[in-house]
Amino acid sequence: QVQLIESGGGLVQAGGSLRLSCAASGRTFSSYAMGWFRQAPGKEREFVTGISWTGHLTYYADSVKGRFTISRDNAKNTVYLQMNSLKPEDTAVYYCAADRRSYGMGTPRSDFGSWGQGTQVTVSS
Repeated sequence: QVQLIESGGGLVQAGGSLRLSCAASGRTFSSYAMGWFRQAPGKEREFVTGISWTGHLTYYADSVKGRFTISRDNAKNTVYLQMNSLKPEDTAVYYCAADRRSYGMGTPRSDFGSWGQGTQVTVSS
């Protein structure tokens, strides 16, 4: 079982940047893919981005391509989400997630089964 703790959320003006972090424990971090999801009020949770267990492959939702960057530091058991050029429609609770299977690619169809508690990101216009 993986334990995930997100941090770095907050309030930012449109056009600004935030960096989210997610610290993992409980399983060999370098052996599984990671992802970030978000859920806005009244909407379903959606895939934002994923990264393979090696860190060499990344996937992004069309809505964030070119603005968000996922990365991982296996030595620190941490995955990051750098968010630039933020828009009000990026406002949501952001969750990191771990693939339940080892050696995955981090695609939207990966078997993400461990979740953090979420961190609020609010973008004002």
